[in-house]
Amino acid sequence: MTSKAIVSSSAKPPIRLMASALGLAFASTASAAAEFAEMSASPQDAKTLDGVKVHSTVVNTTSPKFTAPLLDTPRSVTVIPQEIIQQTAASSLLDVLRQVPGITFGAGEGGNPNGDRPIIRGFDSESSIFIDGIRSSGSQSRELFDIDQVEVLKGPSSAFNGRGSVGGSVNLVTKAPKAENFVRGTAGLGTDSYYRGMVDWNQQVGADSAVRLNVMGHRNDVPGRHGPDMSRWGIAPSVTFGLHAATSVTLSYYHLQSDDTPDSGIPYNNPFAATSPNARLNGDGRPYSVPRGTYYGWLDRDYQKQGNDIGSILVKHDFGNGWLLRNTTLYGRSTNDYIWTQPDDSQGNFLVNGGIWRRNNNRDSSTTNLTNQTDLTGEFETGSLKHSVAAGIELSSEKTQRTSYLVDPAKNAADTHNAGSIVNGACSSKYGIGAPSGYWCTDARHPTPNDPFYGAIIGGQNPTRVVTDTRSAWAFDTVSFNPQWSVNGGVRFDSFRTKSTATTTSTGAITRIGNDADFWNYQLGVVYKPAQNGSVYLSWGTSSNPPGVDAGDGADGLAMTNADLQPERSRNLELGTKWDVLDSRLMLTAAVFRTEKTNARVATGGRGSPQINAGKQRVDGVELGFSGQVTERWSVYGGYTYLDSELVKTGPGGAASLGNQFPNTPKNSFTLWTSVAITSRWSVGGGAYYQDKVYGDTANTKWVPAYTRFDAMASYQVNPRLTLQLNVQNLTNKYYFDKAYASHYASVAPGRVGMLTANFSF
Repeated sequence: MTSKAIVSSSAKPPIRLMASALGLAFASTASAAAEFAEMSASPQDAKTLDGVKVHSTVVNTTSPKFTAPLLDTPRSVTVIPQEIIQQTAASSLLDVLRQVPGITFGAGEGGNPNGDRPIIRGFDSESSIFIDGIRSSGSQSRELFDIDQVEVLKGPSSAFNGRGSVGGSVNLVTKAPKAENFVRGTAGLGTDSYYRGMVDWNQQVGADSAVRLNVMGHRNDVPGRHGPDMSRWGIAPSVTFGLHAATSVTLSYYHLQSDDTPDSGIPYNNPFAATSPNARLNGDGRPYSVPRGTYYGWLDRDYQKQGNDIGSILVKHDFGNGWLLRNTTLYGRSTNDYIWTQPDDSQGNFLVNGGIWRRNNNRDSSTTNLTNQTDLTGEFETGSLKHSVAAGIELSSEKTQRTSYLVDPAKNAADTHNAGSIVNGACSSKYGIGAPSGYWCTDARHPTPNDPFYGAIIGGQNPTRVVTDTRSAWAFDTVSFNPQWSVNGGVRFDSFRTKSTATTTSTGAITRIGNDADFWNYQLGVVYKPAQNGSVYLSWGTSSNPPGVDAGDGADGLAMTNADLQPERSRNLELGTKWDVLDSRLMLTAAVFRTEKTNARVATGGRGSPQINAGKQRVDGVELGFSGQVTERWSVYGGYTYLDSELVKTGPGGAASLGNQFPNTPKNSFTLWTSVAITSRWSVGGGAYYQDKVYGDTANTKWVPAYTRFDAMASYQVNPRLTLQLNVQNLTNKYYFDKAYASHYASVAPGRVGMLTANFSF
């Protein structure tokens, strides 16, 4: 692997040129990023280049299931290191995944919760997010203050991670105690009331133990939006006993608390069906044309509060001779409580009469997760064959309790919007703009977010409890025949049991449903190394996605319509290559792949109709990557992804969507982060991010335009212990949309923001 640093430039993505490189592509963008991730600062690794210090440290994936270095792993894997997180001033999962082409984010609602929803290679990965290799259950908006690096595994990967993982998965690696003493931190302020402070303290205790403490406080208004804001704080202590002993124990705890005013997005401009007499009023399907600051939220009513607590015990024992046993026990609890406004376009209010209904989306959920995971890794030989193996078992139980709110706009008990006595979202003459509707109707072009709210909010509606138990076992082996050829194989068995108990508030009726599924998944790859600094691989992998994969708190819930269905099946075939060039200073990668989902769940009719396993979906793609040092002072990190998605079979309920493009799946996307060390003290950097047009729905009638965004960074080292860093995100103040919901609205991306941060260490 190469030693690398990071650097800057701004260039428009050469999309057409890169697309024409289809025939040249053989490997994963991700690995490139992973290789580039060799950048965490370590004093002993610093090189002096005419007074410029270039720090480089090899960064690899932390997963014990990877039985070969990333250069020789037949998978697309991206590792985003701490230095990229710091240079880009990323603070959320959405921020950091912007560095990876081929990933978009989906928007939430009520049943589909408002939280992190990454779309990887066209498939929803909301329920395939992990922390230190353990599934992160529950809908959340995740922070990075206690995260050391972020790892993205692309393509169907249930052999590695179990249920779901159709498009890929995301693993967040936390900061662990080390055998050294330091205090590091940041203090930042910026435009739009931006304030952020973090402290990372590590202290060795005696010869063989250490404690580490990370704390964070954050607040900001959303740039360019007149209303939403974010406020959160977190603390994460950990302690390790036996740093240098054969047996070590690490105890850790994590708490994050947030209190935000959520954004409401912008409605699409085509709510009417083609057969409607009002269809003539429709636009072309893009978001309604209003200024970026147009905010439909209701500040007197809307809120989102989240809490996240995780406690874990990690025990490791080194048997010697390369054999290591690890056991992790984790208990986590996450809560997500919100009421927020969706500008309801279902009745075409803003097209017909200029008013828009402030429909409320709400949720009050808590999810607990108790997991015990054991894995054993080691190496041995059988004759001339060398084996690098990993095997393990996992036992987990996830429990979700969720309810909704009755948010009542009525003027009297018999006249309620939620009871259906008026048409949902109808800003009619009876329910006109402003006071006549109790302010539930507002002007579509000039909404008034400071209107008073007089309605009642009653909690505990329609309680649902979901319990998901999983038992899993896996084994992986990389067999090296000689320095040129190796084979990687893996298998995993999952026994999945999920049950849902729902109560109808008005009648007390109880509905019980469940799904039991046992399934196997596989991974197989062949690696050929024509030279020590390069590899060519061919890999195949599978995934299984049973109903209820979200453990009751995501977009893929268990319901009467799907409870009896078999798991969806996915497979990925990928041909790739990875090369270190320029004396191992620059990593180049390319890949071509096909991902297919069969047995996909499709509706037999309209919304709420029974589903059947009759669909088929396919993505053909190309990924190119580059990462490393072009010169001693100039480094790059980036990639390009082409995704050709198609709904191949849609079933009787979706014939009109046959052949359409996947929602939230851009054909072309490009990312670049680059930085230049000008002198021993001055560095400059920047990013360029391009994404093609994406659709919000499978009918391909609602969409958001393509965009290019630029970021900039400059840093100055005041002294060895203090560096000042200026970041400007969305440098040109581009008005664009970063999330597309299926039916009603698109989320507005933040406008330009400037942040000045002091990074200190001692």
